[in-house]
Amino acid sequence: MKEEKNLHDFYNELVFVENHAEKTVETYIYSVREFLVYLEENNIELSSVDVRTLLYFVAQRRTKNIRDLTVAKDLASLRLFGTFLVRKNIWTENFAMELDKPKVSRSLPKVLEVDQVDSILAAVDVSTPLGVRDRALYELIYSCGLRISEASALILSNIHFDEKVIIVLGKGDKERIVPFGEAAEMWLKKWIYEERPKILGSRILDQVFVNRNGTPLSRKGIWKNFKALGVKSGVEAKVHTLRHSFATHLLSGGADLRTVQELLGHADLSTTQIYTHVDDSFLRDMHRDYFPGHSDSGDYKD
Repeated sequence: MKEEKNLHDFYNELVFVENHAEKTVETYIYSVREFLVYLEENNIELSSVDVRTLLYFVAQRRTKNIRDLTVAKDLASLRLFGTFLVRKNIWTENFAMELDKPKVSRSLPKVLEVDQVDSILAAVDVSTPLGVRDRALYELIYSCGLRISEASALILSNIHFDEKVIIVLGKGDKERIVPFGEAAEMWLKKWIYEERPKILGSRILDQVFVNRNGTPLSRKGIWKNFKALGVKSGVEAKVHTLRHSFATHLLSGGADLRTVQELLGHADLSTTQIYTHVDDSFLRDMHRDYFPGHSDSGDYKD
């Protein structure tokens, strides 16, 4: 691709100058690469791009049944790329700023009830070292609202049993301190002090969670093992559902939004606010279950 150098320079700027998270940068680069391929296929020079070119590109993306959310990500990427091109004097202005982002309706995340979480955790066979590992792992993910990547990357020195907290390395390499509960503590101690040494032997490894070969447990491994537990327990869910459930159960119990934001490691409060809507939905479902004779379709009066 003829514009590979500009793409490479853009990548370096996002990573080393603006300090964006690696996975976020990968998303930006993917979208911009799609745009550059479009230009090449249509014999359009990058320096001659205008608003109409961008509109045609977006229209072409829509003909491929690309979701509005993906188009919105494309436009966000092109706006950043446009700022970069203006600095390099390739564009006279950031034409991508002229395009309106599509309105994206955010679907509410799936949330488990407490007894469903219990069913999944109870499905773990804790008679083996790897079973104890999985029980400790998923207890911790639920107790702390961790992302899969955060659980996978957790190291021993970031667990503090005396204070009952862990130090989590989140998106953008931002650290946060998160407390964990008694169940997570019990299974974590059993895994670290009793079962983990059986797998590692005399080897030393920083990562808390390891596979049967004594190497760090991958995100794919965490996902795959959890999927098997879902089948075994009859509860359909993804690992990330535990994080959603953690946040929703906290709000249901009276935690304030700012606290939940800090615990989840959200940079923007608006990201956390979606759980207030989940919580409303969750409470309405509970209302229907326990008060089947009442309808929530009418107006409530004091």
